[in-house]
Formats: sequence, structure tokens, C-alpha cells
Amino acid sequence: MTDTLLEHEPLIRVSFFLSVLAVMAVWEVFAARRPQQIGRLTRWPNNLLIVVVDTLAVRLVFPVAAVGTAFMASENGWGLLNLVSLPGWLTVIVSVLLLDAAIYFQHRLFHAVPWLWRLHRMHHADLEFDVTTGLRFHPIEIILSMAIKLAVVLALGAPALAVVIFEVLLNATSMFNHGNARLPLWFDRYLRLFVVTPDMHRVHHSVIVRETDSNFGFNLPWWDRLFGTYRAQPEKGHLGMTIGIEDFRTVQDLRLDRMLIQPFRPAHEKARLNV
Repeated sequence: MTDTLLEHEPLIRVSFFLSVLAVMAVWEVFAARRPQQIGRLTRWPNNLLIVVVDTLAVRLVFPVAAVGTAFMASENGWGLLNLVSLPGWLTVIVSVLLLDAAIYFQHRLFHAVPWLWRLHRMHHADLEFDVTTGLRFHPIEIILSMAIKLAVVLALGAPALAVVIFEVLLNATSMFNHGNARLPLWFDRYLRLFVVTPDMHRVHHSVIVRETDSNFGFNLPWWDRLFGTYRAQPEKGHLGMTIGIEDFRTVQDLRLDRMLIQPFRPAHEKARLNV
């Protein structure tokens, strides 16, 4: 089964990626949560091109991806979960949960450490919030994130099946919770008990720093509640809030070349609003 996963992992991931992207794109057209001032033709080509750059960068630096690392750990008995006797299904569930927790803490780290924030702020500098925002990350951040992920997979001894499930879930939920998609408010209140919703994650993209430094979860919402970083709603409401950061607020800053050099460009002293 592991050999089959390794053989078909790219197809599995690409299929889910394209399917979720298409569904969210249509959803945003017919049930948008917020009106957008900057059109898709301005933002989407650059946000989608950065995915291509990120993919090439990861493949160049890491010839063996997370699933391959999981396979090596299993073959050699590396990692915590290879030292304990658990049913296979439970090992998969525990691995997915712990990998998600690791992504939560990694996200907090990229906000807390100034030089990591310079990389991560490209994601936050999008002037609108929609499905492609969930794909917009600097390639250096993606490489560092992959290095952290590989280290966690090795330390855990996560099985290949768990890693495939986690990778697909993380990618799909990132596009979902960045969607400019409207959900009934009663359903959002229920759904966010189990998964990060667009209204929950949109708070994290507020220009106000105390809102930016909340709702770090990408997939499961429990870590924010457990570790005190959960914020239910933006202070100015979803229609009144300002998306992004104080710096890099011109349309030119949305171009691919400007995104790539953004971590090396100076920011204003007051990079994010506190009020």
C-alpha cells in the first residue's frame, strides 16, 4: 500500500488541489462574503504563479518529500510511533493530530520571530482575502516549512498514509478557510467546532495586530482554543475590517516579482496597527 501511495501521491494531491480550488472559485462567485475592490485578473495570476515557484523550489531542495520521509522512517523503525505498539488506524489518527499541532506552533513561530515574520508577511500582504490567498507563501518560507515538517515526520515516525491524509487536508482546508465564501452564521458557529472556517481565519488577516496574532490554526480549530489564541470575530465586523498589513498596500505590490523580493524590502517602523 505504501508503494502505491508513493507512486500516486502527486496525482492524489493535484486532484484534490484542483477540485477544491474550482469549488471555492465558483462558491466565491455565487456567494461572496465580502465585496472585493481588486479583481481576480489583477491578483490571481500572481498568486497562482507563486504556487509554481514554491513547488519547483521544494522539489529542488527536497528530492524526497514528506511521504518518502515517512516511508524511510517506517522501514528503519525511526520515530516515536515506531517504538510503541498501537493499532494502525490509531497511529494514523494520532499522527494527523500531532502534525496539525506542529503546523499551529510553526505558524505562531513565524509571527513571533522577526526574520521569520519578514518571510511570512508576504502571505498577509494580500489586499483581498480569497481562495488564492491560501496559496500565497514565499518560497523560502515554504522550504523552511517543509524542513520542519520532515523533522516532525521523522521524530514521530508518522506512517505514509497519515502524511498523505495530512498533506491533502492541509492543502484543502487552507484553500477553504481562506475562501471569500459565505456560510450561514448558525452553520459557521457549529462548523468551527471541528474545522477552521473562512470567518474564523479571516480574523487572522486583519490589519489590527491583536487580531493578526490570533486564530493560527489552518485545519483544526482546537489548538487556538486550547492555547488561548482564539478570537471569535473581528472588532469591526467582516465587512468593515481591513485585510492585510500596513506596508505594501499598492497594487504593484501584488506582482510576483515584488512578492518575491518583499522579505528583503524595508518596512515602516509601525509594521502593523495595534489599535
